[in-house]
Amino acid sequence: MAEAGYAALILALVACIFSIAAYIFSLRTGRPKLADYAGWGAISAAVLFTVSVIILVIALTSHQFQIEYVAQYTSTDMTLPYLVSALWAGNAGSLFFWGWVISLCAAIIVVRKRKQRQELIPHAALIVIIVQAFFLGLLIFALNPFFKLDFVPADGIGLNPLLENPGMIFHPPLLLAGFAVFVVPFAFTVSALLTKRLDNDWLAAVRRWTLLGWLLLGVGNLIGAWWAYAELGWGGYWAWDPVENAGLMPWLTATAFIHSIMIQKRKGMLKLWNMVLIMLTFILTIFGTFITRSDVLNSVHTFGETAVGSFFLAFLIISVVGSLVLLIYRRKELRDDAEIDSFVSSEGAFLLNNILLFAATFVVFWGTIFPTLSEAVSGTRIEVGASFFNQVALPFLLVIVFLSGICIIIGWRRLSGIKLGRGMLQPAAAGLVVVIVLLIFGMRHWAALIIYFLCYFVLYAIVSQWLGEVTARSRAKAINWFKAGWNLLCTNRKRYGGLLVHISIVIIAIGIAGSSIFDVETEAELLPGEQMSINEYTLTYNSLYVEGSDSKMIIIADMDAYKDGNSIGKMEPEVIFHRSFEQPVTEVAIRTTPVEDLYVVLASWETITLEDGSEIVRAGFIAKINPLVVWIWIGGFLFLAGGLVAFWPGKKD
Repeated sequence: MAEAGYAALILALVACIFSIAAYIFSLRTGRPKLADYAGWGAISAAVLFTVSVIILVIALTSHQFQIEYVAQYTSTDMTLPYLVSALWAGNAGSLFFWGWVISLCAAIIVVRKRKQRQELIPHAALIVIIVQAFFLGLLIFALNPFFKLDFVPADGIGLNPLLENPGMIFHPPLLLAGFAVFVVPFAFTVSALLTKRLDNDWLAAVRRWTLLGWLLLGVGNLIGAWWAYAELGWGGYWAWDPVENAGLMPWLTATAFIHSIMIQKRKGMLKLWNMVLIMLTFILTIFGTFITRSDVLNSVHTFGETAVGSFFLAFLIISVVGSLVLLIYRRKELRDDAEIDSFVSSEGAFLLNNILLFAATFVVFWGTIFPTLSEAVSGTRIEVGASFFNQVALPFLLVIVFLSGICIIIGWRRLSGIKLGRGMLQPAAAGLVVVIVLLIFGMRHWAALIIYFLCYFVLYAIVSQWLGEVTARSRAKAINWFKAGWNLLCTNRKRYGGLLVHISIVIIAIGIAGSSIFDVETEAELLPGEQMSINEYTLTYNSLYVEGSDSKMIIIADMDAYKDGNSIGKMEPEVIFHRSFEQPVTEVAIRTTPVEDLYVVLASWETITLEDGSEIVRAGFIAKINPLVVWIWIGGFLFLAGGLVAFWPGKKD
């Protein structure tokens, strides 16, 4: 199996090289037949890459421990979903999966041709295939996932216990697929610059690809946040870790691009800016890969210093320099057709939104690389904590949320300051009502009041606009309200999918504000029968018991939970010890309601011998109340729904 998988990779690289050569000769000689052959080369490479993936999956699920990668990331006691997820668990496997997705993208480009994009496809396909060949070269010469051991272990090491979570099945492949998909918009952008096809055809070519990568990356980040919250036992979901930031930055620039292309399509503006955004998005994905596979930054997510770090650094430099050269060379052709004559307009609001998104990206980037820069300049590594990002980046993101409501009010009209003020009256009143209600219930945290005012301002603006359009269509077509809403959704998926996404962002912001500002934490060491209290909850510690198997031992605390004196069930936080790993894994006990999460961690324990010679176990617990956390995950589901609606092809796509 190892030889077959490795041979498929080599043949895929050969097919890529053939395709690259055929495309180059076709472009130089003007012979379209060679481009057709090149397309078949790309399809062949995708098929061979897929065969290689299938072989590795079979090896992982059938315990072929003679393959080093299989022995390192699987074991006989792992269930099928985690055996499959081992495909992207390691350094070689993650690049393997990433390169495979790129190969599928290349095949889709050459198969799904559009007449109006014929001039763009050869250059775009060529660039995607070059990137695919880069990944294949790394896998064949530096990180062979089919490398065979000199012996056959009786069992494998298995996944790191922290990875045995449902998040492992979805989070890494979504992020990797998002990174991979962004190569396509980058390729079409470079193709447009090379061919001077700088009209809206290239925008049509990249919009849905960008939306797909943006959606994959966004959902992947949200699942990663849930995974951190449920697994690590620290009570949070986003620590501004360098690798978390690496997944956030391209999402922010892609968000800016998705908004600004509407201005270019309608007004012929922001041409150069859009090119910069899509190139920057791709470059940031390579940057994220570089810091994950080098020893430049400290992160629990990195693979440490590996042989491919220098290759990705070289690839990153080539991408940056090449993009800058192309943009400078074509700068005259990228002049806008019009200028912004009023900032109280859709284009003014979108431009400000873009500036803020770019500023937020820069702040995150600077905070991420600052420790390395400080060490290089002064010899002292100065770490940047979460407080820096919360104080600097979050205000940008809050203003962006507020601007989304302003954009809804303005629409595509040009308003005077007075008319804009009138349009803001009702949303502002709705936000003010929420603030007054919160004040009545005792909230005095000024930052929370501001955040909730902004959130409900935007929520009211979006929902009232949507309901108004549904009502107008219902009256005009003489149909019921639900049918009118469905018709609007089907006829303009881009708009209403976008509105759903904006609503989801507001809901997520509400959950983040509640959980970040009003969380409560307490610690206690308890003997059996003793209690600890946090707000209106009481937890009674009953006992500590042990379960396990040949591969792991589980320490479980049995606790009864009460709210206002009424039983609400059991809480059983756990700590798991695996035979192959020294580090134990915390399994948090979480009770979720629409209002708050009760979050309990088993932190420590010790056996105490009593005077009569009997033994009891004293246990230490950390209990937290995390308000409104569930709304982050509800917002995530709505984000996915809105993204799918906006992405779903219409008749013209």
